[in-house]
Amino acid sequence: MEQASQIAFGRQDLCGQLAGTHDKWDLLAALTHAAAEFELSHRSLGVLKALLTFFPERALPAEPDSAIVFPSNRKLMERLNGMPESTLRRHLAALTRIGIVSRKNSPNRKRYARRSGDDTRLAFGFDLSPLARHASQIFDAALDARARAERLAMLRDQVAVLRQALLDAADEAAAPLLEAARKLLRRKPCELGLTAMAKTLEAEIASRTPAETHQAPALSARKMSAPVSQNERHIQDSVKKDSDSEQAQTKAPCPQPITTEAQDSDAENTGDLVKVLRACPEVQTYYPGALRSWQDADRIAETLSPMMGIEMPVLSDARAAMGRKDAATVVICMLEKLGSIRSPGAYLRRLAQKARAGQFSTAPMLNALLQTGNGVHHRA
Repeated sequence: MEQASQIAFGRQDLCGQLAGTHDKWDLLAALTHAAAEFELSHRSLGVLKALLTFFPERALPAEPDSAIVFPSNRKLMERLNGMPESTLRRHLAALTRIGIVSRKNSPNRKRYARRSGDDTRLAFGFDLSPLARHASQIFDAALDARARAERLAMLRDQVAVLRQALLDAADEAAAPLLEAARKLLRRKPCELGLTAMAKTLEAEIASRTPAETHQAPALSARKMSAPVSQNERHIQDSVKKDSDSEQAQTKAPCPQPITTEAQDSDAENTGDLVKVLRACPEVQTYYPGALRSWQDADRIAETLSPMMGIEMPVLSDARAAMGRKDAATVVICMLEKLGSIRSPGAYLRRLAQKARAGQFSTAPMLNALLQTGNGVHHRA
């Protein structure tokens, strides 16, 4: 079935023939982008390119019968790397049917030219001028094709992000939808299919959000085995003391223990940062003397991530799963061992999944790096 643009393509201009010339290679490039609009295959475009090579000028005129080429099938087959003659005839017929080229047949249907001196007086073959006459239509179709391709790329990325978000938070009930999204992304879906899938994934994620929000405190309690923030250290180190302070607070407020606990936690955080710097000296080659607090470490980790091939959504996901402090520690540790990590983004995403399951701590990473550093220092 012909597209709307194909129906108009190749018709005579009722308001008069379009004047001027157009670059034949620009026209071919635009037609390549809009090939789907005119139902052109890449082999038909190859035949058109071969025809264009027989026209000596780069500027293609729009006047009828002003751009006739008359190569034999044998010459065309040679320039098409030995394309079979039956295939060549089929693609020439397709180009003529669409109206990109037109035939000017001789009485015996042979292709040739009659010359008088240096001028060609009469020529029979393929007229390429329709390509120039409909240049504006071709360029408009190419622009539409590019815009449509950009929309499709954005929709594909949106579906991929939504699928990953549902995959991180879903149970077995969402497995059919996740599989359908995976198969859709493996094909070349249309804009309508991608839009429908994006809406379905958004609705599924929205339906699960209240339950996840309700269960968030329980998940956080399981992660507190790894120190991710100042408050978690306060709960982890002395649970009984917290209970006693709560009972005492119902009788009379006592701010002094809280201040002491905060000071101890600050000192402990500073000690952790010193340990990170001792285990990961590589970061100081990029930012010498810049790590004075965990805020500095978090900022530097955000700057290092794109340099290491870690996208910002992956870093944000790691921060949400393990806390900004541990996420910064992991990025700095990964910088130390960057040469042995094949895919830093996938590695950090995997650690974030472990953190959500309560199976991750930065202590083993730091201890391993400290042991490696001590061994190197001892050998030196």
